[in-house]
Amino acid sequence: MINFVVDGDPQSPVLVLGSSIGTSYRLWDPQLPGLVQQFRVVRFDLPGHDGKPAPAGPYRVAALAAAVLEVLDGLGIQTFSYCGLSLGGAIGQQLALERPERMRKLVLVCTAARFGDDPQLWRDRAARVRAEGTGFLPELARGRWFGLDAPVPPHGRELLEAQTVLDPEGYAGCCEALADFDLTAELGRISVPTRVVAGAEDQATPLVRAEQLAKGIPGADLVVLPGAAHLANVEQPAAVLQAMREHLR
Repeated sequence: MINFVVDGDPQSPVLVLGSSIGTSYRLWDPQLPGLVQQFRVVRFDLPGHDGKPAPAGPYRVAALAAAVLEVLDGLGIQTFSYCGLSLGGAIGQQLALERPERMRKLVLVCTAARFGDDPQLWRDRAARVRAEGTGFLPELARGRWFGLDAPVPPHGRELLEAQTVLDPEGYAGCCEALADFDLTAELGRISVPTRVVAGAEDQATPLVRAEQLAKGIPGADLVVLPGAAHLANVEQPAAVLQAMREHLR
């Protein structure tokens, strides 16, 4: 079972938070104080992102979504809302397709129905991590997560440095999950009320990907955050929290 933490009143509605590849559940620390006032918050770690050895990859987003459901089933949670960033957002899309009857609302932050135009780039990164380890990841992520000219917030520096202790197999397996993920043709089947949140300066999942989600998912709306890059919730924590709470209430 994947690692998870639970915060908030057990009697409150449940909100599940999914994180980006390369980050732990602590990605959502900036929003947690505002969310626990309203929700029972369940945060989870991707395989190998919790300081423990990960099972051998490759992984698939559908399997990661099933692992999240296993956690929720173990907690006795039947219905929930979900907010995910990047790979966490891919998991949210998968859950919305497979188990819409269990989901109240969905927020997709800086994510996509397909991650890039060349899946081989993700497979190449997986191979490099398996060969070299994760020491090179902070430099690789710096400009993609926060923009080349933007100052990195303190929490962002912590997240960047934490990549060096990720389990290489877990990170590589998640890369392969992203390589194989493509729900472009399935977006019209998502019936869960959805909000898409995008960073205007996001280079990892560019604005055009967010626009594709908002146009493809029936009834979805789009919130664009000027000046924000990929980890928009770290760069603009209050704006992301507001966008989440407006939709989830």
